[in-house]
Amino acid sequence: MRRTILFLTGILLSIPSLLPALDNGLAKTPPMGWNSWNKFGCKVNEDVIRKAADAMVASGMKDAGYQYIVIDDCWQVSRDKDGNIVPDAKTFPSGIKALAEYVHSKGLKFGIYSDAGTKTCAGRPASRGYEFQDARQYAAWGVDYLKFDWCNTGTQNGPASYATMRDALLASGRPIVFSLCEWGSNKPWLWAGDVGNLWRTTGDIVDKWEGKANWGGHGMIDIVDLQVDLGSYAGPGHWNDPDMLEVGNGGMTTTEYRSHFSLWCILAAPLMAGNDIGDMKPEIREILVNKEVIGVDQDPLGAEGRRVRKDGDLEVWAKQLQDGSRAVVLLNRGNGQQAVTVNWEDLGYPSHVGATVRDLWQHKDLGAFTGKFSAPVASHGVVMITVRP
Repeated sequence: MRRTILFLTGILLSIPSLLPALDNGLAKTPPMGWNSWNKFGCKVNEDVIRKAADAMVASGMKDAGYQYIVIDDCWQVSRDKDGNIVPDAKTFPSGIKALAEYVHSKGLKFGIYSDAGTKTCAGRPASRGYEFQDARQYAAWGVDYLKFDWCNTGTQNGPASYATMRDALLASGRPIVFSLCEWGSNKPWLWAGDVGNLWRTTGDIVDKWEGKANWGGHGMIDIVDLQVDLGSYAGPGHWNDPDMLEVGNGGMTTTEYRSHFSLWCILAAPLMAGNDIGDMKPEIREILVNKEVIGVDQDPLGAEGRRVRKDGDLEVWAKQLQDGSRAVVLLNRGNGQQAVTVNWEDLGYPSHVGATVRDLWQHKDLGAFTGKFSAPVASHGVVMITVRP
C-alpha cells in the first residue's frame, strides 16, 4: 500500500494514500544498478556491458545491493521485415540474448532502453506502434528492466503512451521493472503510480553541483530542489526518480559526490550508478558501497525523505525508517564550513526525548543527545546520521 508521510502537531505520521499503485511485484525497494549513458553515451558495446557486470561483482557493488546492468540508447539500428527490433551487429555481435545470459551468469539482472516516440533520443528506432512486439522480444531475450524515454513523441499523450507499454510488459510473461524516463514533463507523480515502478521527476542530471547546462540539464543540487513536496507519491513498487548518479564522473569533488549520494538515499531514489565502475578511485568506490547509507535508501518502509528545515544555505532532510528511527542529512550549500542543527521537533519527536546518534559516513556512534544535534558541515558537504530514541 502506498503511504503518505505527514508532519502534524509534532508527530510524524504514516497514513495510507488513496492513489493506485502498480503491483507487478517488483522494485519493493528502490532499484539499484548501473546504466551506460552518463559515462559512455552512444559509445556503448557488448564489451563495455560485460566489463560492467564483471566490475559490479569484483568491486563489491553486487554485495552492497546493486543488481541491474542497463544498456541505454544506441544499441538498436533498425527493424527487420517482420518489424522486430534489430541490435547493432557491429557493437553487439553476440546479440542481446547472449549478453543478458552473461549478466545473469554473474547473479545480476539485465536492463535495456527504448522510447515512447517514433525514434529514440539518439535517433534510433523506438517503440511507438511496436510496444507489444518489443515487449515480447525483451522477454525472449531475458530482459529484467526497461528504461522508456520520451523523445520524438510529438503530440502523444504521456499517460496513455506509457500505459500502453505497461500493458505490453505485463502481457510479455516476464517480470520487467518499468522505468518511465518522462523528465517530469507531464507531472508523472500524479498519474504514474499504477503505470511504472519509477518515474523521472526532472530533466537530465548534469555532472556538476549546480546550474543548468546549455542543453537544459540540471546540476545535482538543483534537481534536489525539484524533489521538495513529491515524497507522498512514492513508496514500495513506485518511486520518484531524480535521475541516475553522477558519482565518480569527474565534474564534482569527492565531498560533493558524498552529498549527492546521501541526498539520493534520503530521498529513497533509485541508485543507478553512471560511472566507469571498472576504473574507480578508492574514495568513489567507498561512496558507492557504503552499506549504512544504502540501508537508508533501501529501508523497507519505503518512506521518501523530505526537507524539514531550511535556513538559507543550511538544510535538514529527514526520512522515517521502519524501526521508528530517523535518517537525517545535515546539508551545507554555502561556501564555507558552518554548523547545522537538527531539532527533535523537526523529526516528530518531543524535545525532552533522549536519542542515540550514529554517523553513517564515519561508521561510528556519536553518543546520546536530548532535544537536538549539531555538527560542523563542510562547504557543499553533508553529515548523515541516524537518530534513535
